Amino acid sequence: MFRSTIAAAVASVLVIGLAGPAQAATPPDRLAVLASFTQTSQASYDAWNAARQDRDKWADYKFDWGTDYCSVSPDRPFGFDLHLACWRHDFGYGNYKRAGGIFAENKKRLDVALYEDIKRKCRTYPAATRPACYSIAWIYYQAVSVFGSLYGIDPDDVAAIGEQLP
Repeated sequence: MFRSTIAAAVASVLVIGLAGPAQAATPPDRLAVLASFTQTSQASYDAWNAARQDRDKWADYKFDWGTDYCSVSPDRPFGFDLHLACWRHDFGYGNYKRAGGIFAENKKRLDVALYEDIKRKCRTYPAATRPACYSIAWIYYQAVSVFGSLYGIDPDDVAAIGEQLP
């Protein structure tokens, strides 16, 4: 009994280990990996960042790694470097929007992940500057919470509509 349990466990580890990112990704696999890369934890951030640095390994997943960083907000407000936190946020928004119909149910978590990522970055700065950084984290979180649904809207389309209004 004990040997068969061990054998089953070893077989499971081998199957999971062999089913890594080098094999063709199916849509459910892609969504599972996307979810794992967009959680609020440090481990999720680290996994996403490692994948970002070795994108070829994840090519079968056809992730969109494009970013405009913090969009219209500064990437380095008052010297606090937020560009990677914003990049991961863009990664989540863009890939969930492309997944079709599941963006809305994941948006809040993506926004909270941005907030957590920025707060973790704030903790790397001297204690005297952290309150300012945490305030910026809160402002960025509030901004994406309110305006994040507009992500992906072409500004030229908005301008064209505005020109047609009386």
